[in-house]
Amino acid sequence: MIIEQDNPARPEIVRLIEELDAYQSSLYPPESNHFLSIDELLRDEIYFASVRVEGEVVGIGALKKCGDYAEVKRMYVPQRLRSRGISRAVMAHLESHARAVGIPFLRLETGIKQDAALALYEKCGFVRIGPFGDYAEDPLSVFMEKRLYC
Repeated sequence: MIIEQDNPARPEIVRLIEELDAYQSSLYPPESNHFLSIDELLRDEIYFASVRVEGEVVGIGALKKCGDYAEVKRMYVPQRLRSRGISRAVMAHLESHARAVGIPFLRLETGIKQDAALALYEKCGFVRIGPFGDYAEDPLSVFMEKRLYC
């Protein structure tokens, strides 16, 4: 398993992002989806990583620098590849990067219907908080935070 910074505009990554968007759009109305476009993922404040196994991209994740914290964005592993530790490895990589650049805590927003994601984040030490940044209260959203103690 190789996890490294990557370009979200590469075709195989774009396909994963499109798959993620379709999945989330099937679960939630547009106002409850907070996608970052490929162009947004290419901005300087974004750290984007992919996971490869035998040359195939099998997972993605990103951090968006937001002042004194970073927001976890675009975490995704296709359904057929879940339960193999890929998501935990991506999260560990993102946390390691955040610590290396002095980010003291991570935050994220996920949906109430994504039980696997919620379980992952809780196992990784995230706790539930209220809305942050530009997010408003949303009954379909769960907001979480993890202090890294850099």
